[in-house]
Amino acid sequence: MSSQTDIPRKSIYRLSIYQRCLERLRENGLETVSSNALAKAAGVKSTQLRKDLAHFGQFGTRGLGYNVEALIEVITGVLGTNSLLPVILVGVGNLGAALLRYSGFVKEGFEISAAFDADPNRAKLVKANVPVMDASQMAQYVKRNNVKIAILAVPPETAQEVANNLVHVGVQAFLNFSPTVLKTPDNVIVNSVDLALELEHLSYFVK
Repeated sequence: MSSQTDIPRKSIYRLSIYQRCLERLRENGLETVSSNALAKAAGVKSTQLRKDLAHFGQFGTRGLGYNVEALIEVITGVLGTNSLLPVILVGVGNLGAALLRYSGFVKEGFEISAAFDADPNRAKLVKANVPVMDASQMAQYVKRNNVKIAILAVPPETAQEVANNLVHVGVQAFLNFSPTVLKTPDNVIVNSVDLALELEHLSYFVK
């Protein structure tokens, strides 16, 4: 089994795709799946699938394929989503409020346990099933609840400061929706989603 630092980030990303494919197979009542069939469902080559899984051990039986339920358990264990992980959301403007209403996080093993905003009036206006608190309470909440993941939906001019403060109290990973590049320590992971940039990429193909 490879050490955590030796595993390519793209392999980790593909694990999530494999898991979703496996869950669909389970919903359809399938107990086993071949590497070729799983790879096709995930949109990769079977050699890539086997290489990705080999980072975490040896799975499957020649001639029989993979046990669907067992492989789901392995992947959720590797990803740490076999129990709900607490996540905080920072920024409850239009995008942040929409993310709060999204119900798909829990299915994938994540729970937005609290949201924060620097504008106390905005925090009062947002209707959600999780507490929306003033940003001044954020650091204390993160430390008290051992939160390691944060979603940022704040203006670009404040994103770096918010990230710095969260890193200082123990956050180790960010899903960043702010259109700016965050600078963090090497041991902190940042996945950025710039919606306008993604649309620009798509526009190239529809000329």
